[in-house]
Amino acid sequence: MAEKTAVIAIGGNSLITEKSKTAVSHQWDAVRETCQHIADMVEEGWNVVVTHGNGPQVGFILRRNELAAHEVHTTPLDLIGADTQGAIGYMLQQALNNELRLRGINRSVITMVTQVLVDRNDTAFENPTKPIGSFLTEEQARQFETEGWQIMEDAGRGWRRVVASPEPLEIIEQGAIRTMIRANYIVIACGGGGIPVFRNPKGELRGIAAVIDKDRASSLLSQILMADLFIISTGVEKVALNFNTPQQRDLDSITLSEARQFLEEGHFAAGSMQPKIEAVIRFMERGGPRALITNPPNIRRALHGETGTWILPG
Repeated sequence: MAEKTAVIAIGGNSLITEKSKTAVSHQWDAVRETCQHIADMVEEGWNVVVTHGNGPQVGFILRRNELAAHEVHTTPLDLIGADTQGAIGYMLQQALNNELRLRGINRSVITMVTQVLVDRNDTAFENPTKPIGSFLTEEQARQFETEGWQIMEDAGRGWRRVVASPEPLEIIEQGAIRTMIRANYIVIACGGGGIPVFRNPKGELRGIAAVIDKDRASSLLSQILMADLFIISTGVEKVALNFNTPQQRDLDSITLSEARQFLEEGHFAAGSMQPKIEAVIRFMERGGPRALITNPPNIRRALHGETGTWILPG
């Protein structure tokens, strides 16, 4: 492997910079801008492995399923994951290839449809908590319930379908990912946290209706590749304590033990910064040397120590 390998996890919302700009043309604009920042890393000598989220895109496909159910079959969640890996991977692959070519960098980019093994008996399946799809009336939600979905009321805003978010255990294509890295490819993998699969009694892989947390899967990939750096690219320039309050304090760097302490004290919101900090802690507890959390426009500056939040041993 290259001397400096970084796994960079890009949020699915990175492709949607404003709620009013969800059209594919706007997503292209956002992904092209993001790829400029990834190309900065490549230009500085990093071997980059890219992962990405897919939450909004999965929601769009589920909504299309609802609207078209009277005309065509609906799509199982594992196939929706595969669809979004292909579509978002294609966008990142094309945009990054174009950007590297403009800079005269002779590297190629490849997208790998990635399956991630989970335990069918994971306790997460007993208490699904991951909301998916659009908000529903209770009547609509109850109809989905008759079709086998689990539903929950979401903070007074409406009803939503929920699925399990099990622990990622193994990246099925990890050997192929390593092979492509050694062949000097920039690899896009584990899109949306990977397609959740389990092994049946015959040892065969089968898809399962679930959503794997993208940051957890990216952390696992970073551990497997023994990455020199794990970057989580998100919507804020720095991690903060007491976020969005008068007492907010941005963090330039923290130690692993401080990250554990702040997490225990409840500084990081569930569904927002909490899973990112948890993913970083897992990476570093298993030998990862350092991690960085920042937003896409500041990746280059953060790598030079000018911004971002660094998580270091100690």
